[in-house]
Amino acid sequence: MHGNLKTPTKGWAAYMVRCSDGSFYSGATNDLLHRVAQHNAGKGARYTRSRLPVALIYFEKARNRSYALKKEAALKAKTRAEKEALLLALAFKLRKRVAPARQK
Repeated sequence: MHGNLKTPTKGWAAYMVRCSDGSFYSGATNDLLHRVAQHNAGKGARYTRSRLPVALIYFEKARNRSYALKKEAALKAKTRAEKEALLLALAFKLRKRVAPARQK
């Protein structure tokens, strides 16, 4: 995830989920965990209903709805390769944050 390691429960955010077929879906919400639960209950976007279950793989907090929608649009505009590069860079960044320091 973006920023700290905690998933926000409330507040605007743009997010990306990985569907069971390996595809990505991006959206914006003001209650991230509830929205992912809606997707997995088959009550989310039409796209995800036939690709259950989905897993939250990325989110960015946003100041307000407008900013969240702009971030969502930016995520949707990325190619699959760009999305995978974003996720890889994030995984590398998180790994550096949680990996213990090597001793010589």
